[in-house]
Amino acid sequence: MRNIWAIAKRELRAYFGTPIAYVFLAIFVALTGVFAFFIGTFFERGEADLRPFFEYHPWLYLLLVPAIAMRLWAEERRAGTMELLMTLPISPAQAVIGKFIAGWIFLAIALVLTMPIWYSVNKLGNPDNGVIIASYIGSYLVAGVFLAIGATISALTKNQVIAFVVSAAICFLFVVSGTQIVLNVFQGWVPDIVSSAISSLSVLSHYENVTRGVFDFRDIVFYASMVVFWLFANTVAVHLKKAD
Repeated sequence: MRNIWAIAKRELRAYFGTPIAYVFLAIFVALTGVFAFFIGTFFERGEADLRPFFEYHPWLYLLLVPAIAMRLWAEERRAGTMELLMTLPISPAQAVIGKFIAGWIFLAIALVLTMPIWYSVNKLGNPDNGVIIASYIGSYLVAGVFLAIGATISALTKNQVIAFVVSAAICFLFVVSGTQIVLNVFQGWVPDIVSSAISSLSVLSHYENVTRGVFDFRDIVFYASMVVFWLFANTVAVHLKKAD
């Protein structure tokens, strides 16, 4: 754990050592406020809830999380510091987990900065705070899945732009896989079990369950499995690049 935390602190310092972190936080907070009160028609609906606020989170993450993840390994490879990192007395798995934890802490900071919106809604009405807490947890889990995907892709290329585009594309596929438009494409020519499996891979469908305040064990297993799988893939990618 000491090695993992050392890597995490190193990455957090790197995040806040550049303007990118502050730009990300400012954009995220601004956009969530816009979606909550204006695009989400908060005042027109006359309901004290944050449903529209959380509905847009996965779509915001499609762009913002890959932007944070793209530098995790691509920058190490571009700058030639990945070889130096791998010579330290740490394992690739420890480096992968440390970098992931740093990114996830950063995303937690971004979510915490949106909590004045939650406070404002409580001043304006009586929302179901249990559902809001569940939605925050669900949002954080979605961000973790996207971060794990982005970190894996970042380990496969030196080019941060490529890492960003590919990560965003893969995350998009995991968002829309459960939508009816996608399922209609497979309907009629693939077995129902395959169609059901494709639907179950949708981050959005599991997220919608959580934002309704329903914590299904299957949703938690899904998020945990996705993070573990992509972190394992990230570790394999680092091993392969280390062997090059």
